[in-house]
Amino acid sequence: MGVVDDDAIRALVTRLARPHPSGGEVIERAAILAEGADSAAVIAWITAHAGIPEAMVATPPRQGLHGSRLGDSGGAESRTPLRFVLPAGALT
Repeated sequence: MGVVDDDAIRALVTRLARPHPSGGEVIERAAILAEGADSAAVIAWITAHAGIPEAMVATPPRQGLHGSRLGDSGGAESRTPLRFVLPAGALT
């Protein structure tokens, strides 16, 4: 898809977003990708409108004799965020 305009992105995000416990809206990255729209433009629009990637959940350190050798030693994984949270009023 070519260049997506601001109104089209706002309509897409409004349609895909769900209420978030913070009072804002949350949108799944998978939903953005499934739409087939220019996902990079949509994510850029979300971040330009004060949207932030949802905080990663910290994983507990592994236990046992070789636990520290089996991957990371705990903390949040650095990977692509699964959801983006928009503050209240960002879609109005």
